[in-house]
Amino acid sequence: MNVTGIRREEIDADELAMVYWLMARRQVRQKRDSEEKMTQEKADSADYRSWEDEPIRLVPYDLLWPIKFEEEKVLLEQTIGKWVTGGIHHVGSTAVPGLEAKPVIDILVGVRDLPTSRACFEPLAKLGYLYAPYLDTEMHWFCKPDPAHRTHHLHLVPTGSQRYKDELTFRDFLRMRPDVAIKYQAAKRMLADSYKHDREGYTNGKTTYIELALKEARGG
Repeated sequence: MNVTGIRREEIDADELAMVYWLMARRQVRQKRDSEEKMTQEKADSADYRSWEDEPIRLVPYDLLWPIKFEEEKVLLEQTIGKWVTGGIHHVGSTAVPGLEAKPVIDILVGVRDLPTSRACFEPLAKLGYLYAPYLDTEMHWFCKPDPAHRTHHLHLVPTGSQRYKDELTFRDFLRMRPDVAIKYQAAKRMLADSYKHDREGYTNGKTTYIELALKEARGG
């Protein structure tokens, strides 16, 4: 008995060739599936901090930003609408009229939870969104089209979670309080000068101000 479980004398040469061809094809398929799984796992755990980032750059408010959001919202509704439970929202500085910002449209999408919303990864990739495991216990974070030239950031966040509430609260507070928005803009200018090539440092610097603003917004 050989490795196929069939004695050579029981089949002719053509049949034997077919048996070995089928075995080889199965092995190739198994190897390919294994490699694809390893590639995906590697991509999911990739260190996003090693990406080549574009410099931090603030620009004056652009009246096209809300329009660009609405255009992207339509695409997202068509692509991942069945996973959306808490709406698709324009957030971040480009959502605050008159405020200087990085020219990147920030989008918040409320989803049921993080595990089930992983099903959105593949359809979002077809729209040009690149996933990174940033704050992955709070959200699924994406940028489009790539870190070196960002046009959109996308946050898939569980509806009703603290992060979901905070992103909307901070946006609304800046819209209602121009004095707070001006202070935030001044803080961002200083941070952009200090951390032009350090996006993590820039973001951490903003976090301190955002936390203070959220505390005031909640009446704390």
